[in-house]
Amino acid sequence: MNLLDIVRRTPAPEPWSEGEKIPWNEPGFSARMLAEHLSQAHDHASRRFAVVDRQVAWIHETVLGGRPTRVLDLGCGPGLYASRLARLGHSCFGIDFGPASVAYAREEATRDGLDCRYALADIRTAEFGSGYGLAMLIFGEFNVFRAEEAAQLLRRVHAALAPGGVLLLEPHLYGVVEAEGKEPASWYTSPSGLFSSKPHLVLTENFWDPGRGVTTHRHYVIDAATGEVTRHADSMQAYTEGDYRALLEAAGFQDVTFYPSLTGSAESDAFGLCVVTGRRT
Repeated sequence: MNLLDIVRRTPAPEPWSEGEKIPWNEPGFSARMLAEHLSQAHDHASRRFAVVDRQVAWIHETVLGGRPTRVLDLGCGPGLYASRLARLGHSCFGIDFGPASVAYAREEATRDGLDCRYALADIRTAEFGSGYGLAMLIFGEFNVFRAEEAAQLLRRVHAALAPGGVLLLEPHLYGVVEAEGKEPASWYTSPSGLFSSKPHLVLTENFWDPGRGVTTHRHYVIDAATGEVTRHADSMQAYTEGDYRALLEAAGFQDVTFYPSLTGSAESDAFGLCVVTGRRT
């Protein structure tokens, strides 16, 4: 693409029509994203380790009652949660789309002798196996899928759980997704960053589709030396609390319960997320 393509762009893209997600699976992007996951300067890609420690403690003690079980970690990233759960006696299987994150998680598991396996795959199509006591999908990843994909994913997770097994979901609140779609366009420059290791300019537009309840982000990345343009886009489906409850119950989950955060308490840095659990009974 070039600058003229930006001028001639579609005024408001259809949700998911210009891209499924930002390029998590591209090796260079994945390596740069891993650095963000591991950074202790912010909580954006992954939470800082001290926060993860508190959340894992709550998952282990409150959600699982302190009893070791088999854990399915969907969108596991570099294994920050799976590795900690394994150290508490759980057996973990993580699935993620980012090659650098999966490589990091595997190396840690091998080095520290952890009961963790990892697969590089798309969770929409990956084989889960069965017999898990916990399946988790956290940090808002649930909302990046189309509604029909999300519903199918929940059904597959339900089938992968053992009787009595728990789904732990951390999705976005409706108002947060809506607000993101109504944010004005913005831009920034960087000598090196998430979208490119070279000097570049990033132009971002946001769109809210009120009929579908979907926010779409469109990013144009312009190489400062060549003027070459790369476009990325991602969409997020918004759901109300009632929608989440209906989705889980339609997939077969019972005892649907809501919490304000992954520590069970209101958190000032919750990123507009909530926590929902459901049980296969």
